[in-house]
Amino acid sequence: MSETTAPVTTAVSDASVAAAPAPGRARAARIALRMLTVLLALFYGVASALPKLIAHPSAVESFDTIGWGSAAMYIIGVLELAGGIALLVPVLSGVAPIALGALMAGAFVVQMSYFDGENAATPLILIVPLTLLAWTRRRSNADLVRLVKRRA
Repeated sequence: MSETTAPVTTAVSDASVAAAPAPGRARAARIALRMLTVLLALFYGVASALPKLIAHPSAVESFDTIGWGSAAMYIIGVLELAGGIALLVPVLSGVAPIALGALMAGAFVVQMSYFDGENAATPLILIVPLTLLAWTRRRSNADLVRLVKRRA
């Protein structure tokens, strides 16, 4: 083999190879995150917001127990629905899990304060995937800030 046809090799450090995720794994992670996002959006839209927005008797009873009344029930239902929809909007996908996480922290406090911890695990469990989404979508927050600054 002559010098002009010899293959050229470059030294690649083992650290850079280990740091780069395999294309198949990255794709699988993106699909899993998208599925998690859709499931959370459906949960917040259907299972959480809808009972409040249609004034389901269980939701009305809960808010009467707290003493907040139907206005707070509708407001929280709208916030949950908006958060569920915002999870699916790319530019809002980083801020939506943060907002829903804050809402779940409040729900945890209410469950502990007014319902003696009954169902208090639910908001805590939901905070875990919301934190994961907030972390993986943190770049979209920078995009949102740039968009807001551009419009201001």
